[in-house]
Amino acid sequence: MIAVDGPSGSGKSTAARRTAAVLGLRYLDTGAMYRALTWWLLGQQVDLTDPAAIVARLDEPVLTVVPDPAAPKIRVNGIDVAGPIRTREVSNAVSAVAAIPEVRQVLIAQQREVIAEAVAARAGIVAEGRDIGTVVAPDAPVKVYLTASEEARARRRSADLAADPAATVATIKREQADRDRRDAAQLVMAPDAVEIDTTALGLDAVVGEIVGMARGWAAVSHG
Repeated sequence: MIAVDGPSGSGKSTAARRTAAVLGLRYLDTGAMYRALTWWLLGQQVDLTDPAAIVARLDEPVLTVVPDPAAPKIRVNGIDVAGPIRTREVSNAVSAVAAIPEVRQVLIAQQREVIAEAVAARAGIVAEGRDIGTVVAPDAPVKVYLTASEEARARRRSADLAADPAATVATIKREQADRDRRDAAQLVMAPDAVEIDTTALGLDAVVGEIVGMARGWAAVSHG
């Protein structure tokens, strides 16, 4: 198993998914699960400043993930939400939801199920998020923590949201800083993780480093 952590805009989703494809492993985007729940709560007009109101509705949405790097899917009650969960509205609201202990308990249990299924099937998996290497799967043999400058992260996120005219680099940079502060408790690098600064690295270089680490571990563990 490979754990890939880091803040938004560090490139972890793209790098983790490509790494999974290169190595023939499954792929899990844990952040998408928190986003999917947040999207559903927003649609139900649940007050996201009221943790009790959120917890009271936790058993209603059924989240389903398809951990295929070629076509990863996330559904809520059977509805494909891969597109809607990437909006700025969801991005700016997800931290409040993800900070609730009961929410984390439920989603971490689901994430561990997906990981356990991959391990049991001897398929392997690349899981990415904010606390994979520290909380979700602290025993992962390969751990990577991706970082990047605030400017680089904001530029990437703004490019992803090109269809939103309000998603300027300056706006995204400000929203990103706010989210980093809210996510500080989860954004902790595992002591045995390898940090990779992606600011000046292309995707191929980042993936190459992670793949090299994974193959190095495999050679040692099976040697």
